[in-house]
Amino acid sequence: MILPATGRGTGEAGGGGAPRMLRPEVSAARRLRRDMPLPEVQLWQRLCGSPRGVRFRRQHPIGPYVVDFYCAKASLVFEIDGMAHDCADRPARDALRDAFLTENGHRVVRIAAARVLADAQATADAIVSLAARPLHRPADGPPPRAGEDL
Repeated sequence: MILPATGRGTGEAGGGGAPRMLRPEVSAARRLRRDMPLPEVQLWQRLCGSPRGVRFRRQHPIGPYVVDFYCAKASLVFEIDGMAHDCADRPARDALRDAFLTENGHRVVRIAAARVLADAQATADAIVSLAARPLHRPADGPPPRAGEDL
C-alpha cells in the first residue's frame, strides 16, 4: 500500500496546529515599538547599541505591563512620562504599576518627557550612569558591620 505524502519528513513545511498565540503584553510591546512617541525615539537612539557596555531594552514586557526602557543587569525600569500621566486616574494606575514592579525586584525611575525633549543626550547619559552603577545591589548583601570588614 502506498500512502500519500503528508509533508512529514519530506522537507515541506508542515503545520496544521493552532496558530501561535502571543501573550497580550508581548503583542502590545511589539505595537508600542512601532509607534513610539518622539521623546522615547530620541532616547532610544542614544541608548541602543549598549553605551558604556550597558544593555537596554525598549518597550519590554514585565508581568502584565510593558515598560518604556529596561536594563536587566541593574533591574532598572525607566518610564518616560508625558502630560497624560497627570490626568484622570493615570497617577493611581502608575502607582499600582510601580508597586508591582518594585515587589518583583525592579527599581522604577520616572523621567518627564519634557526633560528628554530639552536635552536627550544629557538624559541618556544620566540613565546610563545610573544603570552602570546602581545605588543598591541586593546580590552584594548588606554592608559589613563595624569590625567585620577587617
